[in-house]
Amino acid sequence: MVKKNNEYDIEIIDNGIEGEGIAKIEDVTIFIPKAIKGEKVRIKILKVNKSICFAKLLKIYEKSEYRIEEDCDTYLKCGGCNFRHIDYQYSLEMKRKNVETTLRKSLKREMNINTVIGMDEPFYYRNKLQYPVGIGTNGETIMGVFANRSHRIIETHHCKIQNKKCQKVANDVFDFIKAHNISGYNEEKRSGLVRHIIVRIGIKTNEIMLTLVLNDWKLSHQEELVKYITQLNPEVKTIVKNLNSKNTNVILGQENKVIYGDGYIFDYLKDKKFKISPMSFYQVNPIQTVKLYDKAVEFAGLTGNETIFDLYCGIGTIGIFASDKAKYLYGIETIPQAIEDAKQNAKLNGIENAEFFVGDVENVLQKFLEEKHIKPDVVFVDPPRKGCDRTAIETLLEVKPQKIVYVSCNPATLARDLAVFEEKYEIKDFAICDMFPGTSHVECCALMTLKDNL
Repeated sequence: MVKKNNEYDIEIIDNGIEGEGIAKIEDVTIFIPKAIKGEKVRIKILKVNKSICFAKLLKIYEKSEYRIEEDCDTYLKCGGCNFRHIDYQYSLEMKRKNVETTLRKSLKREMNINTVIGMDEPFYYRNKLQYPVGIGTNGETIMGVFANRSHRIIETHHCKIQNKKCQKVANDVFDFIKAHNISGYNEEKRSGLVRHIIVRIGIKTNEIMLTLVLNDWKLSHQEELVKYITQLNPEVKTIVKNLNSKNTNVILGQENKVIYGDGYIFDYLKDKKFKISPMSFYQVNPIQTVKLYDKAVEFAGLTGNETIFDLYCGIGTIGIFASDKAKYLYGIETIPQAIEDAKQNAKLNGIENAEFFVGDVENVLQKFLEEKHIKPDVVFVDPPRKGCDRTAIETLLEVKPQKIVYVSCNPATLARDLAVFEEKYEIKDFAICDMFPGTSHVECCALMTLKDNL
């Protein structure tokens, strides 16, 4: 029997979805973070369940040829990255294999993925930084990232995946907070003022938006802070206060107050201009976003005669990206502010063949089809991690657009939904885009076409 606190010498036989090493002792599966397939290692058992165990890597006897030197001081503590010890090209292969495994389990067959879109420079790519501010063990105010699977803050002032300018702004804000004794948030007592520092940048415009998530509207030294930050960082075009006084894991509250600038910034994806406000969903890696959207539009095979639907459209990015090649575009999204942004983004780009509607996709889609009697030729779906609502899928199966292009940040829910769509659709093509280098996360794009006999 495998016992807690025992140490074992084993060989890693595989890697899991989150990059963890997998080994076997008799019939018990062992998961070991930071271990790579093929390595011979010593481990210590930390947790024992009925048929699986979790262990800590103690020593590596034989290293994998794909192991690289870790380049981050907080890597072993932080919950952000889990692939920083793995050669980048090999990490792409691991992601491909993991997605294929996930698809096989849902589709009950093998599916080979030939297209894996990597990043030329997989560093400092995030255009949105979110650092929690809290209280350290000695009562001091600290800023950083949450430790893996906890709300304990690991002090961080430099990160290999965050935009460098965003990091500078965050550090400058934190210096001001400390210098003026502005309190960080105490999660246990629900006291203190500053909960999060959020910095977003338009990669093409260099415009920066700073959002301070606060436990109370009263921010002392507010005018001084604005002057200090904007003088040090002229790229900061707007500063916003966001109120979140709830006991919640959600970062942003629902109320914003602009204290400097217009409350938004702009960015470009290719030649398309987008307005980004504090609540906007905008892909965090715009360099890879362009590659992903190019692939999605390629899959759609638009000729200029198609009516396209963009479901879960956010601020309209995919639909607007494809609008030049379509006859007409209809977008649907649940967040009102996102739809307002989508409408403004269409105007910004001189797009007149588009309309956007607010509401739950499953409800609005059905009502829209019944009242307007418009059948889409191509549907783009880019749902949140939970995947498509089942009612929305059933509606699409009933309407039967010729093509569906499904973009997903969660291979598990994508695979689940594809299995349902297969009632009437064939999966014709599939691509992986590495939107999140250094992490186990990946973005997928699937092309489905209506079966010939339907």
